[in-house]
Amino acid sequence: MINSLVRSTLQTLRGLRLRLADVSLGSPRLLAAGIDCRPGYGSRCGTITISDGAWIEQGVVLHAFGGSIRIGRDVFLGPQTVIYGHGGVEIGDACLIAMHCRIVSSNHTVPPFGTDIRSQPDILLPTKIGRDVWLGAGVTVLGGVTIGDGCIVGAGSVVTKDVPPGAIVHGIPATIQGWREDTPKR
Repeated sequence: MINSLVRSTLQTLRGLRLRLADVSLGSPRLLAAGIDCRPGYGSRCGTITISDGAWIEQGVVLHAFGGSIRIGRDVFLGPQTVIYGHGGVEIGDACLIAMHCRIVSSNHTVPPFGTDIRSQPDILLPTKIGRDVWLGAGVTVLGGVTIGDGCIVGAGSVVTKDVPPGAIVHGIPATIQGWREDTPKR
């Protein structure tokens, strides 16, 4: 009984901390310790929306950098997952994002040699992950990519281009290796 009360109180306090940081938060299943959410960046306001049923593990980093991050219903974010929302990141309902995944939505401008890369503006590249997607451990999703509904991305893969619904991909760069059973016509 006391352990349940302590867990409930910690959950409430973690939710309050996120709401005070301007995160739009539904009714999560779990908010573990050490979640780092930052909607804005300097004077740029951004948004982070976490829908009902989210399960967010320890050490997850959600930085919108003035852009947006929208996490759908019943999404699992594994430990140490990092999501940067400069250009906008959208994760559909019922997704499983395993530990140490990285999802970005921008890239750096590449200036001529002799001009510092860091001094250049970011290129905003919206990133969308459909419904019922499974990203295996350590997957990297680069900016501008859309992963269709029902996809599976193998551990350690780097997704550099769009993935059609129902595809099973892996590798660097990730390529289609198969299809989920009963995937609609491709």
